Amino acid sequence: MLISQILKDKPTQGVLTVVPGTTVGAAANILSDKRIGGLIVSQDGVHPLGIITERDIVRELGRRGSVCLEDKVDDMMTTALVTCGPGDRAIKVLQVMTEHRFRHMPVVDGDEMVGLVSIGDVVKARLDELGSQAEALKNMIMGY
Repeated sequence: MLISQILKDKPTQGVLTVVPGTTVGAAANILSDKRIGGLIVSQDGVHPLGIITERDIVRELGRRGSVCLEDKVDDMMTTALVTCGPGDRAIKVLQVMTEHRFRHMPVVDGDEMVGLVSIGDVVKARLDELGSQAEALKNMIMGY
């Protein structure tokens, strides 16, 4: 399965972003309200500058306490983004996410962001794909 198919099958299209200068506390509120694990930091909503995740925030809360909620996302975000493209295979993206131990990956086409996939999105797609293959094999063996 391709990443483009996963994006098409997601219930909500688009990517939630915050602009540089947003407080970590405001980002945490969005993460909580939307029940998501990561936000892309982008000035224009198309060109990603970084990503801030719930893990980033929890790590700093543990280190420094609630004072970190007043920081700007720019100071806490990951800027060395690992991205994938719409034509990438889900299994390869899953391998990269597992090896690098992160749960969100921006999908870019050229230099523009076209989506965001979570490890949950990719695992679900992979399980669906494997289920379909198993059903097709069963039908073939049973002569359906």
